[in-house]
Amino acid sequence: MRLEDFDFDLPEGLIAVRPVRPRPAARLLVAEGGGMADAHVRDLPGLLRPGDRLVFNDTKVIPARLEGVRQRPGGAGARVEVTLMEALPGGGWTAMAKPLKKLRPGDRLEFAAGLAAEVRGRAEDRVELAFALTGEAFEAALAAAGAMPLPPYIAARRAPDAQDAEDYQTIFARRPGAVAAPTASLHFDAELMERLAAAGIERSEVTLHVGAGTFLPVKVEDVTTHRMHAEWGEIGAQAAAEINATRAAGGRIIPVGTTALRLLESAADPEGRLAPWSGETDIFIYPGYRFRVTDALMTNFHLPKSTLMMLVAALMGRERIMEIYAHAVAAGYRFFSYGDASLLIPEGAAGR
Repeated sequence: MRLEDFDFDLPEGLIAVRPVRPRPAARLLVAEGGGMADAHVRDLPGLLRPGDRLVFNDTKVIPARLEGVRQRPGGAGARVEVTLMEALPGGGWTAMAKPLKKLRPGDRLEFAAGLAAEVRGRAEDRVELAFALTGEAFEAALAAAGAMPLPPYIAARRAPDAQDAEDYQTIFARRPGAVAAPTASLHFDAELMERLAAAGIERSEVTLHVGAGTFLPVKVEDVTTHRMHAEWGEIGAQAAAEINATRAAGGRIIPVGTTALRLLESAADPEGRLAPWSGETDIFIYPGYRFRVTDALMTNFHLPKSTLMMLVAALMGRERIMEIYAHAVAAGYRFFSYGDASLLIPEGAAGR
C-alpha cells in the first residue's frame, strides 16, 4: 500500500481560511452506499434516522501558539515561536519550535503575561519545555499570551486573530488539552442540536485531546510502516453505556470526526462493546481495518496523502473515497479544518 495511492489534485482556492456562518450552513456531501447527494449540515435531522447516535469529542483547544524571546546567559535575546504539542507529567510540555535548531537545554523562553519556560531537551522535531507556572496560573497566563494554533495550511495564508478564538472551538468544548480542533464538530450549533434531539437522534460525548501530530506528514512510501503520535483519550461510563444500548437497539453509531472514531475503535472490544476507558492511543486505521463499533462517519475533507485520507478509505474503500473526493473537488466543496463536511455511510451500515 503506497503513499501515492491516497493522493489527489486539490486546487488551492478550495482550501477554506474562514468558516461559513451560521455553522450549519456548511455544505455536506452525503455518500451512502454507491450514491452521492449534495446537502447542507443543517439537513442532518432529515438525513439520519431516529435511534442513530452521534458521538462528539468534547476536548477544548488551548491557545497553544506562543511568540516570545529566547534568553541565554551572556547573549542577546532572539525571537522564537512555539506551538505546544503534548502535556507531560509535572507541568512539562513537548512543543514544536522555530528556530528549533538554535534552541538548547538551559535556554529560557519568555512570553507575554509572565509566562516563561526552560528548554529541558531537544529532539529532531520538537523540544521539551518546563514552565514556571502550573495549574490555574499556567492556564490563565496561557490564555493571555497564546493564540489559537491554526493548522499550517491556514496559518500560511493568514495570521490567527481574535475571531479564531470562537471559530476554532466547538460548542461541546469543555475539557482543555487539545492543540487542534475536532473540526467536524465545528458545524454544530445549539439550534441544530435541538432539531436533532427532536428528530430522535441521540448524542454522546467522549474526549480525545488532539495533538499537533495530526498535521505531520506521512514520510514513508509504504504507509503500513507509518507510526502515529499517541494522544490521550477517555470514554466515561455514561457514554459507554449509551453507545452499547444504541447498538443493542439496532441504532447506528456515527462518530463526528476522525478523533472520536479513533477513540471508539481503540476502546471497543472485538465485538464492538465498550467499557469505561482512558489512556493513550496511537491507532492507525488504513484499508483492511475491520471497524468494531463505527457504522458511519461525519468528517471534513482531508489532506492528500494524509493518515486521515487512509482512515476514510478504510471505511468506504479506496476507489470509492477517491470518487467521493473527485466529486467534492468538481463541485467546489471547501476543504480542511474550516471547510465543508461529508457524511460517509458505507455499504451495509443499515444498523442492527
